[in-house]
Amino acid sequence: MTATAETEARATCAGAALLAGFAADLAFGDPRRWHPVAGFGRVALALERAYYAPTRARGALFAAVLVVVPAIAAERLARTSSRGAVLALLTWIALGGRSLRSEALNVSDLVEQGRLQEARTSLRALCGRDAAALDGPELCRAALESVAENTGDAVVGALLWGAIAGPAGVVAYRTANTLDAMVGHRSERYTAFGWAAARLDDAMSWPAARLAAALACVGAPLVGGSPRTAAAVARRDGGAHPSPNSGRVEAAFAGALGVSLGGQLAYNGSVESRPQLGDGRAPDVADVQRAARLSLAVGVAAAALCALAAAGLARAPSPATGPV
Repeated sequence: MTATAETEARATCAGAALLAGFAADLAFGDPRRWHPVAGFGRVALALERAYYAPTRARGALFAAVLVVVPAIAAERLARTSSRGAVLALLTWIALGGRSLRSEALNVSDLVEQGRLQEARTSLRALCGRDAAALDGPELCRAALESVAENTGDAVVGALLWGAIAGPAGVVAYRTANTLDAMVGHRSERYTAFGWAAARLDDAMSWPAARLAAALACVGAPLVGGSPRTAAAVARRDGGAHPSPNSGRVEAAFAGALGVSLGGQLAYNGSVESRPQLGDGRAPDVADVQRAARLSLAVGVAAAALCALAAAGLARAPSPATGPV
């Protein structure tokens, strides 16, 4: 095989691998048993118990070990086996789009049927906020906000880092995102220890959130919205959210769907007041269903764009070798 043909084959493989991973998530959702992310969480919890100290330094070492070591292992596996197959498998494991939409639609269905206690229980699969006192509209808002936020985190982020850095990128992003969910809280225990994990996740999620928000604006007509309105709301309100990333995607979804997000919510008994995102009415069951459709559209567009980007980066000559 000539150098040019080899480069083209590598480029095709990189793009096809991301699309295959995305297609696997569409078809099968998360692995039903022995999910590697759950296994990683157990390892992280054991390491935290053994080495926890309420300092930034100990937390930074904790995060570095749990992100760098799995990423290196993924890259070594890719070099000793089929790189495309490894990237496709890791992308499928890292993605959570189908499960995200399924859980949100389950909450909306239960609300529509008036089964609010079951809806509150089901909400736990989407987010960690206190649900005991939430009524139907508040449950719909919580589900919709989770769909928006996790479209950036659980869909676009994994695809984008797979395009940028291959198997190591997918694993580094997913482990950083998982650690943020575990220890990146503003609580007495984790304010210092979880600082590094939270900042790392913020940095790695920054480009994914902006891409997800942009694609949500472009896809607004698919759910009866206006790209111009969605973009205006995303620009105006996205920075008001306490998260530098979640607010961008949530504001874009609010603008695209014509609803208002934000308001009071509670985590572990602590009540927070989030700024209002959007100018519309409070979301209802139909809006959660529309948000799920928009999330799918964003995922499809992101998969296509990231596959093209991965192919383009695979064609680019490395600095060491120069042009092929």
